[in-house]
Amino acid sequence: MGVPPDRPLRRVAVIGFGYVGSCLAAQLADRGLDVLGVDADAELVAGLNDGHCPISEPGLPELIQRGMASGRLRVTGDYAGTAEADVVVISVGTPVRDDGSLADDQLRDVCAELSRYLRRGQLVVLKSTVGPGTTRNTVLPLLEKSGLTGGEDFTLAFTPERLAEGTALRELRSLPIVVGGLDEKSTREAADFWRGALGVDTIPQPSMESAEIVKLADNWWIDHNIALAGELALFCDLYDVDVLDVIKAANTIPKGDGRVNILQPGVGVGGSCLTKDPWMVWHAARQRGVDLLTAPTARRVNDAMPVHTAQLILAELRNLGRDPDTATVAVLGLAFKNNSGDLRATPVLPVVRALRGAGVTVRTYDPLVDADAAARLFGARPERTVQDAVRDADCIAVLALHRELEDLDYAALPVRRTCLIVDGRAHYSKDQIAGLRALGHVYRGLGRS
Repeated sequence: MGVPPDRPLRRVAVIGFGYVGSCLAAQLADRGLDVLGVDADAELVAGLNDGHCPISEPGLPELIQRGMASGRLRVTGDYAGTAEADVVVISVGTPVRDDGSLADDQLRDVCAELSRYLRRGQLVVLKSTVGPGTTRNTVLPLLEKSGLTGGEDFTLAFTPERLAEGTALRELRSLPIVVGGLDEKSTREAADFWRGALGVDTIPQPSMESAEIVKLADNWWIDHNIALAGELALFCDLYDVDVLDVIKAANTIPKGDGRVNILQPGVGVGGSCLTKDPWMVWHAARQRGVDLLTAPTARRVNDAMPVHTAQLILAELRNLGRDPDTATVAVLGLAFKNNSGDLRATPVLPVVRALRGAGVTVRTYDPLVDADAAARLFGARPERTVQDAVRDADCIAVLALHRELEDLDYAALPVRRTCLIVDGRAHYSKDQIAGLRALGHVYRGLGRS
């Protein structure tokens, strides 16, 4: 692929080789840039250098391998090489504490270490999700311990990551990048870098704080929308109405620059962003004397959906005359979303825990997750095949519908006669539901009476 021939080759250091950092570094290297990845996890670094990519993202292992084979991508635990970079991108984890405040230990450590090698003329870009003011009030002072002054000796900008698991590499090549700099020069340099490096549009913001809030606003909206969809599903159940019919019709109304866009309900919300970013918003507002209501309300609604799903399964088993103490439920799909192997904050875990707490025997299967990681998280290793998971099962709960699970032949599965099929995220069509019922099975979905 490569950068345009009239642009000089640029050297980039990406600090933090987790999900976002690895996708970004691999894409930049594939675009022809010289990329140094830095991560404090020695085991991760060694594995990558041995050809093992632990991150589940379509196309990422191949892209990393290609970059490392070409020499354009190197991964190390040593920060010294950052001194040779033109641009340094910080992309480390930023979890929140129980009170919603940013657990910034890792970010502070990175900035302190980076300051030892910071040199004049470098552009530093923070991509980790943070509360408003963090880039200015935390990152900048730590970098200036180098003796250099931001805006004079080096430039600094915040550009939020807005990638979705399963489509991250494509989105890096297509989504516009929001840019907010310490000053006009910082904003301009960061925007020029992203346009040249990835060939994407940029959306300049008047400040770093504005750019920081953009990411929080995105996830605040998504989390709130999913909460609305979940409660709409519960509401539709009260009237024997199919929530998908309601959503399809409701979404035809023009509103603002688009249309009403109610998302689809599901077993719950997971991943590393939606489960924490709204709390970051809430905490930041409380620090300034404002008590926001929508962020914590949506969080409580979404956190309750896994338990509701488990209760639905238990109630339907009892309706079939199956005692939970002797029932077997096969859970298909353990990741927090369809077509991803990501187990971070997966809502499937509280479903499984609630079922086991009620005496149910639970077997699991997921073709995309790391089996060892799943065994550690769920307390039992996933079955090797769908058939092993569903054998003699009283219920199949599809809680993440990966492509490999889309064409399940329910007529051939070795389940018990009159099996309960619970749709936690598949959103089967009415024809598919009719087919399941024709086989003698019982279908139940969230808001799909």
